[in-house]
Amino acid sequence: MSAVLVAGLLAGYGIAMPVGGVATYLVALTARTSLRTGACAALGVATADGLYALVAAIGGTRLTHLLAPLMTPLRWASALVLLALAARGAITAIRQYRERTGATGTGTGTGTGTGRTGTPVGPTRAYAALLGITLLNPATVVYFAALVLGSPATTSLTGPEQALFALAAFAASASWQLLLAGGGALLGRALTGSRGRLLTGLASSALIAGLAGHLLASAG
Repeated sequence: MSAVLVAGLLAGYGIAMPVGGVATYLVALTARTSLRTGACAALGVATADGLYALVAAIGGTRLTHLLAPLMTPLRWASALVLLALAARGAITAIRQYRERTGATGTGTGTGTGTGRTGTPVGPTRAYAALLGITLLNPATVVYFAALVLGSPATTSLTGPEQALFALAAFAASASWQLLLAGGGALLGRALTGSRGRLLTGLASSALIAGLAGHLLASAG
């Protein structure tokens, strides 16, 4: 169970750490509304990550019985998918950093804006909006599916282990998203600025690459 817990936590942090458009919106939303609204929005993002982790765990476990003869090449394929995601994340972070610093000359802009004026966004609406936005990201389910199908720690999971994996991924994602929301404008400026996005993007890519390396080692 502890291996499943660690796998879920690492998976959750790996998908949550890159500070992109959703995270930037989350920080900006918290800064112009309230911590309560931002926290609900953060939990919306984490809920989507947890749901995708659960779907991947359930589907992956069922598929492993059919794919048992192909598990070694499947682990290699899963590792390659994770390495591709890691490389894509790192390249995107570096390219966006160069674009921002080249455009502003300072690299400190957040790009969050003030948002449209009108009816304030409440906690329920913020939760639903961020949940929906995150669910529309296909890279999330690809990421979790690659981890579940490729890792020995997450093959043939029992029902409680599937739930534990999903809850761990949710908890990891929630802790990061709540950190962004709790930081508000001060922490948000550091993490959603050009340098902050670069560092979090590279850190996430390194974590995902590490997970891929673990899969390659187990497949060897």
